[in-house]
Amino acid sequence: MDESWDGSYDPGSQSDESYHFERLHIEPIYDAFVCPLTKQVMRNPVTLENGQTFEREAIEKWFRECRESGRKLVCPLTQKELKSADLNPSIALRNTIEEWTARNENVQLEMAHRSLNLTSTESDVLQSLKYVQYLCQKSRSNKHLVRNGEVIPMIVDVLKSSSRRVRCKALETLRIVIEGDSDNKAILGEGDTVRTIVKFLSHEPSKEREEAVSLLYELSESEPLCEKIGSINGAILILVGMTSSKSENLLTVEKAGKTLENLEKCENNVRQMAENGRLQPLLNQILEGSPETKLSMASYLGELVLNNDVKVHVARIVGSSLINIMRSGNMQSREAALKALNQISSYEASAEVLIEAGILPPLVRDLFMVGANQLPMRLKEVAATVLANVVNSGYDLDSITVGPDHQTLVSEDIVHNLLHLISNTGPAIECKLLQVLVGLTSSPTTVLNVVTAIKSSGAMVSLVQFIEAPQKDLRLASIKLLQNLSPCMGQELADALRGTVGQLGSLIKVISENTGITEEQAAAVGLLAELPERDLGLTRQMLDEGAFQIIFSRVVRIRQGETRGIRFMTPFVEGLVRVLARVTFALAEEFDAIAFCREHNLAALFIELLQSTGLDNVQMVSAMALENLSQESKNLTKLPELPPPGFCAAIFPCLSQQPVINGLCQLHRGSCSLKETFCLLDGQAVEKLVALLDHTNEKVVEAALAAISTLLDDGVDIEYGVKMLCEAEGIGPILEVLLEKRTENLRRRAVWVVERLLRTEEIAYQVSGDPNVSTALVDAFQHADYRTRQIAERALKHVDKIPNFSGIFPNMG
Repeated sequence: MDESWDGSYDPGSQSDESYHFERLHIEPIYDAFVCPLTKQVMRNPVTLENGQTFEREAIEKWFRECRESGRKLVCPLTQKELKSADLNPSIALRNTIEEWTARNENVQLEMAHRSLNLTSTESDVLQSLKYVQYLCQKSRSNKHLVRNGEVIPMIVDVLKSSSRRVRCKALETLRIVIEGDSDNKAILGEGDTVRTIVKFLSHEPSKEREEAVSLLYELSESEPLCEKIGSINGAILILVGMTSSKSENLLTVEKAGKTLENLEKCENNVRQMAENGRLQPLLNQILEGSPETKLSMASYLGELVLNNDVKVHVARIVGSSLINIMRSGNMQSREAALKALNQISSYEASAEVLIEAGILPPLVRDLFMVGANQLPMRLKEVAATVLANVVNSGYDLDSITVGPDHQTLVSEDIVHNLLHLISNTGPAIECKLLQVLVGLTSSPTTVLNVVTAIKSSGAMVSLVQFIEAPQKDLRLASIKLLQNLSPCMGQELADALRGTVGQLGSLIKVISENTGITEEQAAAVGLLAELPERDLGLTRQMLDEGAFQIIFSRVVRIRQGETRGIRFMTPFVEGLVRVLARVTFALAEEFDAIAFCREHNLAALFIELLQSTGLDNVQMVSAMALENLSQESKNLTKLPELPPPGFCAAIFPCLSQQPVINGLCQLHRGSCSLKETFCLLDGQAVEKLVALLDHTNEKVVEAALAAISTLLDDGVDIEYGVKMLCEAEGIGPILEVLLEKRTENLRRRAVWVVERLLRTEEIAYQVSGDPNVSTALVDAFQHADYRTRQIAERALKHVDKIPNFSGIFPNMG
């Protein structure tokens, strides 16, 4: 052997490896084998007319240079001119060289084979691997030598080496060995070799990882191996991750992407990619695959869990295709499409995309269709779910036709059909259809159409019955629907609840459940809050069933710090306070209402609630409740019983003297307390009501002003009421409300209160010097409604802006 493995060759050197391996020979090299120009063994020897032999490529290059430089054709060895440039193949020499080369390569391959094991030195293993690379790159046909020499399993074994350099070189060598050779790929695909290669993908970004990706890419070019690669746990997940990695080099990312593209040939791999976030291959199959493939992929799409952004993307790409599949007559295809649409319609933005793609008409058709081609009930449930999803997206639906006669979803006959289905199907589909109605009644543009259809169908009684449903989802959907209907059908709802046994109790039971604060509880209390507060029959029933006691307990517990269910806390608290305030509207007719308010000291609770910062509705309703309670105070105040006059006083009244009784309420002229008579002079109620007069919400201001008005009402000592307002520093804020004139109702209230205040001479004197107040009263006198103009006129008389003719003309009332 001219040069051993350990000779002048250094595995780490930058010398030309091809040239190095060309010089490794077992048999002696003959001069006739070497081209005089290249100094290397010839592969395609040709002979000139003078008998000199060269490598064809080298002598052709020589001739070309001669012509280009304008020189005569000469032999490069003898420098004698040639008559002809003809090249005669030296077939015998070529065959001899090939035989000599084959013998040398076989021996050298055998030497490499012996070095490819874990006991050899790193240098020997690297040398052998590089020789195998050289051999395969020199001639494609040499790859069969590597295969027949069983070198591939030896290379696989050294993947277990502790040397990173060896592992990297082994991966690189395997890639070169299998490039363009299906037989070698098949051998490498046997056993657990592919799994071993995949393990290298889990390494942090490194040369090994890069080489493993390149090797897998070559393997994935073989369709039979695509399924095997995909079957290895984590292979596709890691590759998908690499394609979106920002830490990998671009070539590795590109190779990972191309590998995945090859793996798409197998449907199972496409499913795995979709599961791991690479959805486009699956979507492409739905768009372009065979009918069987479309069915398979649509079915799988229906099983995937997608995040919301992905749902929008999927809806845009394949929404129309799925809708077209849903329109087909094949029941299996319709089922697959419906389930996929169910998955991607559950997000508002993706549902809107589907609506614009035309999903509503075929959905409605499938729900209402009867006959041979109708959907089975289990699929009608899916169709109802999709419809509920798209309806609850917030899209404007009243302009989209869904029927042959240009009906929309809120057309009376469509709503009637929905109501009919609700009454004649099972709980699951009933729940979804009720959710459809919830969506349709959530919009102010469509709720009135649904209300009209429900009234014309007489469906309210049957809808109310679902409040008692044992299924929580069904019960929640029905309560939310009734809550949406209650502003428009409050009296019908109250009549239905009052006229049946159980439904009202079921609502109270939901509210009383000690499970935190749920959406169902918020909806239930919101429904009760919307019912007409002056329906005494319903209030009486709620008193009898202990509803107000339960509501009061929940309010107190929340005030004491019950915080579970923060998401629905605000609507729940607002609803509770509104329902609790209902009892104050029945004080004049129901002694039990008075007894309840006394027993639970409701006046004190509503005064506390005035300070519920951030809960405008709670503050407004609390002020309204205090107005009702305070109005009843003058009826509940116990007037003192005076002793009968003596004999002399009876004969001579001038001798009688009015007895003085201490401890009486000067406003109501009797025995008062916050708890027993609901007198607002206790509990700092006046100060807290005055504090609300600068609230940004005019409804809160109006309610507070209405409650303050009870201190100045007929039947009480108005002068003392004015005194209490002065002490609470309420005069300025009241005048400010008059000046702001934010709403007509507020102006009406403010003018009434200001007229009462101006009956006190001292206040009238102070106000008479304020031109702004006078201007506001004049404006009310000129432009307000008739009743307010009358009151404004009286107020202007108090400040001498209008002369008082009462002494000349009799008071006409």
